[in-house]
Amino acid sequence: MAMDSLPTNTWRRTLHGLGGRIAGLFSSLPPSSCHHQHSDEVVTKLKEEVAKQRDLKETYKARLESTQAYLRFCLEVAQDHGFLHLMTMTSCSNDAAAAVAVAGDEDDDEQEELGTEAAPCDPYFAATRDLAVRNGWCVDPDEIELHESIGQGSTADVYRATWRGIDVAVKWMRPENFLLAGAGEAFFAQELDALSRQRHPHVLRLMAACMRPPASCFLVTELLTGATLAQWLHSDGGGRRRRRPSSSPPPLVERVTRAVEIALAMRHLHEQTPSVVHRDLKPSNVLLDGDSRARVADFGHARFLPAGTAALTGETGTYVYMAPEIIRCEPYTEKCDVYSFGIILNELVTGEHPYIDTGYGPSKIALEVADGKLRPKLAELRDANSSVLNDLICGTWDAEPSKRPSFATITSALREIKQQLL
Repeated sequence: MAMDSLPTNTWRRTLHGLGGRIAGLFSSLPPSSCHHQHSDEVVTKLKEEVAKQRDLKETYKARLESTQAYLRFCLEVAQDHGFLHLMTMTSCSNDAAAAVAVAGDEDDDEQEELGTEAAPCDPYFAATRDLAVRNGWCVDPDEIELHESIGQGSTADVYRATWRGIDVAVKWMRPENFLLAGAGEAFFAQELDALSRQRHPHVLRLMAACMRPPASCFLVTELLTGATLAQWLHSDGGGRRRRRPSSSPPPLVERVTRAVEIALAMRHLHEQTPSVVHRDLKPSNVLLDGDSRARVADFGHARFLPAGTAALTGETGTYVYMAPEIIRCEPYTEKCDVYSFGIILNELVTGEHPYIDTGYGPSKIALEVADGKLRPKLAELRDANSSVLNDLICGTWDAEPSKRPSFATITSALREIKQQLL
């Protein structure tokens, strides 16, 4: 019932806000508002606001329909596999868990006074920590000397640090991620497990980790002195956003080289058993070293996917680079990474941010992509290489995931293109 009423309530609040903004427009007019020029400005602003609210209404409606369809699909899966009845037991289990939690508050207080850490709630987290201890890459917080902050994400802060005499990067999870018992631990364990298995020149190298929630959960990785792929492509040497046509992106052969390196990393992830699906591939999650060689980083959304299966975890990633099947909350495979790579590859070739020519916001982009109506603008055809690149790009973002090429095919094609450019 709440879901059915959501669009109406949201739209009413939106109209109320629109009314306030309209009143503000008229109240801010100068005494000479009757002047024709001011009237035109008001009308223009009103039209823009109405168009924006219309897009928002369409987005809310589409997201609701997509969520309802996804929930129906999940219920059907639960029923088909015989565990639907377990979902009706949630409230009883929660009541019992709450009673246990209240009873255990005094024990938690005693642990804090003694300075000891609580036992992990999530079994995956506990198993991953045991593995880290056995293999010697579990560290204590006092081994790390933090320096300046070099990055921020939605769940963590990244610092330059010193560990055992060497410069490293530390991704420190924020304590609030562990407020919900077990959820934050499972999320962190998944990222740590996925990254700890990687040994590839174009995947960020994990060196150690600390697993003491909630205050001290962090990853220790190699420290790269270069920029992100986004900064390298779109900024000048001083970190400012590049403005065209006064300045140009790096040479095309270098941009294709970065694409080859990313494709090699993704091929390595997908050809493992089980394969690793990154699910959040985008330029800001690709780091460069001092020689501008690429490393795929940030495995916070990564998941293991056994052969022949599809993930059912719903929407994840960044709208602009997100595959349409994920936006629609449909089951997806590793081909969602191929789609994201295609958006990045086109961005490297054109040197422009995706969809910048449309003026759309992220929600509008997602709605159009999900409906199959929108893809980024391709580069103008200048030679045979441009044509081959555009054909490859169009293949990677095909609406049908099974038709998208593998990263083995992509790597081979890009290497041939690179050879023609040299």
